[in-house]
Amino acid sequence: MDLQQTSPPAVGRCPMHDAAFAADPQQVYDRLRAHAPAGPVELAPGADATLVVGYETALRVLQNTELFVRDARRWKALNEGRIGMDNPVLPMMAYRPNCLFTDGAVHLRLRKAVTDSLARLNITRIRRDVEPIADYLLDRFSERGRADLLNDYAKLLPLLLFNKLFGCPPDIGDTLTTSMSAIFDGKDALRANEDLTACLMELIALKRRRPGDDVTSWLIQHPAGLTDEELKDQLVMLMGAGVEPERNLIGNALVLLLSGAGGRGSGMLIEEALDHVLWNQTPIANYATHYPLQDVDLGGHVAEAGTPVVISFAGANSDPALAEARRAHRRGAHLAWGAGPHACPAKDPAQVIASTAIERLLNALPDLVLAVPEEDLQWRPGPFHRALVALPVTFTPTPATRMAAALQNRAPAPDAEQPFPVAASAPVRQDPARRKGFWSSFLDIFRV
Repeated sequence: MDLQQTSPPAVGRCPMHDAAFAADPQQVYDRLRAHAPAGPVELAPGADATLVVGYETALRVLQNTELFVRDARRWKALNEGRIGMDNPVLPMMAYRPNCLFTDGAVHLRLRKAVTDSLARLNITRIRRDVEPIADYLLDRFSERGRADLLNDYAKLLPLLLFNKLFGCPPDIGDTLTTSMSAIFDGKDALRANEDLTACLMELIALKRRRPGDDVTSWLIQHPAGLTDEELKDQLVMLMGAGVEPERNLIGNALVLLLSGAGGRGSGMLIEEALDHVLWNQTPIANYATHYPLQDVDLGGHVAEAGTPVVISFAGANSDPALAEARRAHRRGAHLAWGAGPHACPAKDPAQVIASTAIERLLNALPDLVLAVPEEDLQWRPGPFHRALVALPVTFTPTPATRMAAALQNRAPAPDAEQPFPVAASAPVRQDPARRKGFWSSFLDIFRV
């Protein structure tokens, strides 16, 4: 089946895992697009794929469930042993029984459980949960007068927020935060994955015994009747799909707001900066892997059945065919949230989280400036994300008093709900040798 009828010359396979791609991914998208709306790439050594960089072709792949499926068990090279089990792209591409890697009735059942649970997170609640976490993180570095806003703030805020949304008690939350950080940073990923699985299974067992007002409990209670394994894999998907894009959305927007055309004196609004990032520095730049059920001609490049077809959201957004929409700054035109049956179900919460986090930061530290020239910022290598290595800034030191003020402002009336209740969770295992993590330290503040 042809999606487009042209026959341009072939292009060589482009690597997407080296420093050159990290520094300037657009040159790869442009090179491929000069020949066809899709072309051959190498995601990691030994892991070949087709990258779709044309907007219309991307939409057709995302929406055509009869020709393209998401189930990675169809990956021919992996099944034939040509992809090593230690290949670095496997954690992001290998099959998991969640709504990201399933199709048809199974996908509909799992996705409904996820979307119905996420729908219970209203905007007021999200802001209420983000603000004290932001204040806690700000207090950790505000007296220094310098910080790495990526690793001190943008990276940690989503991790801590998801602990809250999942209803994690201190010990489980510490393990969840540590293991997810290790997986994203590529540090002992096998051990980290084992720790993540164990702590999530413990959390599920806890919430089956003592449900709370949290996403884990809502998933357990959903009429879809998810098994423990299915619950664990939906939580892994939610954490992975939420934390990495969120930190990149926050970090990339802060770069814009602190430099260049979006500098502090430009008058650019936070929402405008976020929209600019979704168009131009798409946090998850390349993903949504599909597998053709038969050989398919993508405008001159043939993707064979059972081979990965990766959607370049960033490449599609920069397609010259979208020039008019980009000039009009039409928010709905970009593909940062995907499209079709697997489109991101949490785009509104994600934007609220980012805007609240940025607003809290800029209000607390109004004279923030980059500590290095914008062109000296380094981008993290990898085929899937558009992510900074660090975001160093300086500012006038301020007292670490935000959490105390937040607690004072939140002083509840008798019998009112605590913003971060911990008493209803399982008793904390008292291990004197265990070092407190971020989540335990954060929750300690609310034990008054």
